[in-house]
Amino acid sequence: MKGTLAQLRTYDRSVQLLMVNQFTINLGFYMLMPYLATHLAGPLGLAGWLVGLILGVRNFSQQGMFLVGGTLADRFGYKPMIVAGMVLRIAGFATLALVESVPALIAASAAIGLAGALFNPATRAYLAADAGDRRVEAFALFNVFYQTGILLGPLVGMVLTAVDFRVTCLTAAGIFAALSLVQIRALPARRGDDTRDRPDGRRESVLTQWRGILANRPFILFALAMVGSYVMTFQVYLALPLEVRRLGGEGRFGTAAVATLFAVSGLSTILLQTRVTAWCRTRTEPGRALTWGVLTMGMAFVPLLAATTVPVPDGGAGRWLLAAGPPALSALLLAVGTMIAYPFEMDTIVRLSGDRLVATHYGLYNTVCGIGITLGNLLTGVALDTARAAGMSALPWLALLTLGLVCAAALHGLYRTGRLAAPAPRSAAPPVTA
Repeated sequence: MKGTLAQLRTYDRSVQLLMVNQFTINLGFYMLMPYLATHLAGPLGLAGWLVGLILGVRNFSQQGMFLVGGTLADRFGYKPMIVAGMVLRIAGFATLALVESVPALIAASAAIGLAGALFNPATRAYLAADAGDRRVEAFALFNVFYQTGILLGPLVGMVLTAVDFRVTCLTAAGIFAALSLVQIRALPARRGDDTRDRPDGRRESVLTQWRGILANRPFILFALAMVGSYVMTFQVYLALPLEVRRLGGEGRFGTAAVATLFAVSGLSTILLQTRVTAWCRTRTEPGRALTWGVLTMGMAFVPLLAATTVPVPDGGAGRWLLAAGPPALSALLLAVGTMIAYPFEMDTIVRLSGDRLVATHYGLYNTVCGIGITLGNLLTGVALDTARAAGMSALPWLALLTLGLVCAAALHGLYRTGRLAAPAPRSAAPPVTA
C-alpha cells in the first residue's frame, strides 16, 4: 500500500483527487447497495417483483443515461457533472433512509442510477486528460482505488446495517455530501475538446456528434468486442456464487466461500494491478495486452469446466474443496485478466476517440457494455437452468469459455488490421472565402 500511495503522489493534484474520489464513491455505494434488497423485502415487506423493479430502475437509469451524461460532461465541463452526480446520490440515499412509499423509493433508485451516469464518464475523461502520457498507469492505479472501495464498502455496511439500515443510508449520504464539498473547493474546472472546426465557428449539435461517434467504426467494433469481457467478469457476482452454493449449500460454508470469491478478486487487484500493468507496458503492445487479458478471462472458466469431470463427493472436506476451489481459482484468473486489459481498454477508448468528445465516447461505451451485461446474464441464467435440468453441468462454463475465445479473437483481428490505433489527425476546415 505504501508503494501505491507513493505512486499516487507523483500525479497532479487533480488526478490524486479523482482517485480518492472513486474510492470514496465505491465505499459509499457498496456499503449500502448489497443490503438494499434485504431492507426492501424485510422491514418494508415489499413483494419480490417490487424489489426487482426498484433495483432494476437503478440499473436502467444508469446504463441508459451514460451517453447523455457523457455528452453533458463534454458540453458543460467535467467538474459540474461530477458534482451534480454527487448531489443526486445524496438525495437518493437520504430518500432511501427517510421514506417507505414505493413511488419515492423508485424515484430514489432512479436518482442513484442517474448520478452514476453523470459522474462516471466525466471522471474517466477528466483522468485521461490530466494524466497525459501516463494515462495507462493512471488507469491501473485508478482500478486499485476502485477495487479497494468495493472491498471495504460491504464490510462497513455490514457493521452499520447491524444497527439500522437507515443509519447505513444516512452515513452513505454524509460521505457523498463531504465528497461534494471537496469537489467544489478543490477540483479544478476542466473541459474536453467538444468542438469541431467549422467555417461559421458554431458548435455541432448533439445529434451530429452522436452520429459522428456511431460512424466511428473502429470504436464501435472495439466496444462490441469488449462486451464479452464484462459478461465474464460479472460472473463473480452471478454464476460463481451460484456454483458455490450448489455444491456447498446455503449454510455458513457457502456464505464464507462466496465471501472468499470477492476477497480473492479484490485483494489480488489491490496487490498486483500496478505491477501487472508495468510488466505489460514493457513487454507488449496495447492491442496484444487487450487480447491476452480477455483470453485470460475466458480461460478462467477452465477450472470449473475441469471440475465437472470429477465425481461430486457426498460430503465432507472433499465436497467443500470442490465447491470452493475451482470458483476461487476462476475468480483469481478473472481478476488477472481484468488487470491486464482494463488500463489499456480505457486508454484505447481515448485513442479511438481522437481525444475528442472523450466523455461521450465513454458514455456510449458504458451503455453498450451495460446492454451486453444484461443480455449476457440472461443467457448465462438460461444456461445454468438448462444445465441443472438436463444434468449438463459443463454447459455454462463451456459457453463462457467460448465467449472468451471469440472476444479475444475479435480483439486480435482488430489489432492486426490496425483498427485499435489512433485515427489520423483531422485536417483543418478550409477557410471561408468572400
